Amino acid sequence: MEELRVSFDDLIDTLTACLIQHGFEKQRAHRCAVLFAQADRDGVHSHGVNRFLLFLDFIKKGFVVPENSTELIAQFGMMERYDGRFGPGNLNAEFAMERAIELAKTFGMSTVTLKNTNHWMRAGNFGWQAADSGCIGICFTNTIANMPAWGGSEPKLGNNPLVIAIPRSSGHVVLDMAMSQFAYGKMEIAKKKGEQLPFDGGFDNEGNLTKSPVDILASHLALPTGMWKGAGLSLMIDLLVSILSGGNSSKEVGEDGVEKGLSQVFICFDPVRLGLTDWLETKADAIIEDLKTSSVFQNQSIRYPGEQVLQTRSENLKLGIPINAELWSQLVTLSRL
Repeated sequence: MEELRVSFDDLIDTLTACLIQHGFEKQRAHRCAVLFAQADRDGVHSHGVNRFLLFLDFIKKGFVVPENSTELIAQFGMMERYDGRFGPGNLNAEFAMERAIELAKTFGMSTVTLKNTNHWMRAGNFGWQAADSGCIGICFTNTIANMPAWGGSEPKLGNNPLVIAIPRSSGHVVLDMAMSQFAYGKMEIAKKKGEQLPFDGGFDNEGNLTKSPVDILASHLALPTGMWKGAGLSLMIDLLVSILSGGNSSKEVGEDGVEKGLSQVFICFDPVRLGLTDWLETKADAIIEDLKTSSVFQNQSIRYPGEQVLQTRSENLKLGIPINAELWSQLVTLSRL
C-alpha cells in the first residue's frame, strides 16, 4: 500500500475538520483528533487513523454520541465512578485518567471507573498521560467477546487491553498490551496488506491454529497471549471493570453484535504524596539497566516497554507521519465537505 508523510499538525487539523462535520463542538473535535493523531505519531497505526473511518461510522449509527461527556454517579474519597453516556471513548478515557491523576495528587492513590463508554482507541495514550504527570498509572478495559476460553470453540472473552506506566526522567516505561497475541487492529492492517501474521495468532472455524488474519477475523477466535494464562487474565480484567464500574461485561457488550457500552478502570499512584521519590528513579533505573545487560540470541535487542516510542515520535515529527495515501485522500475529502 502506498504511503505518504503528513505533518502532525496537518493530521490534527484534517481530523478535527472531519469531526466537526460529524457533530463535534470545535474544542472537543480538536482534543479527539489529537488523541487519534498521537497514536500514529508514536507508531501505533493499528489504533490511530486506520480506525477513524470506523469511528465516524459509529457516530453516524448513533453508537458514539459526540456531545455526551462523563457524568459523576458516585464518589468515595479517592474513588469515583462515572457514566460515559456513550460519548467518544478516547475523550472519556482521557478525562477519567486526568481525574485519577488529580485524586492521586490529593490522596496519594486513586481509582476512577467508567461504564457505558466506547472504545478508547490507543490504550497507551492514557499510560503516557499518567507518566507525563509524574504518576504511576494503570488502566484496563473490556471489549466485545473476541477470544475463546482456553479449550473453547466460541468467543467468550474480550482481548481486554491492559496499560501499566512508570514515570522515569530517562524514559517512561509504558506497557500497552491486549490479551490477544495480536491486537485486532494489527490483524486488520495485515489483512489489508495481504500479509500473514509472523506467528500463529488465533484459530480458524475448524479450531486449527493459523497465521491468517482473514480466518481469525472471521472466526473471532484470537489466540490469548500466554494461552491459558492470557485467557485467565482476560477474565479477571472483565470481572474487575464490570464489578467496579457497575457496567457491562464482555458478554453484555456484544449482545447486539456491536462493540459499545464498555467498562473501564483507571488507577493512579502519586510518588510525591506516597513518599516514593527517593527511590523510584533509582529502583527503576537499576531494573532497566540490569535488563539491558542481558545476553541475546542472534543479534536480537532488548527493549523495555515504551522505549521505542520516543524514537519513533521524534522521527515522525521530523519527517511526517506515515499514512496510507488512499486513506489520507478520503480524510481530506471528508474534511472539506
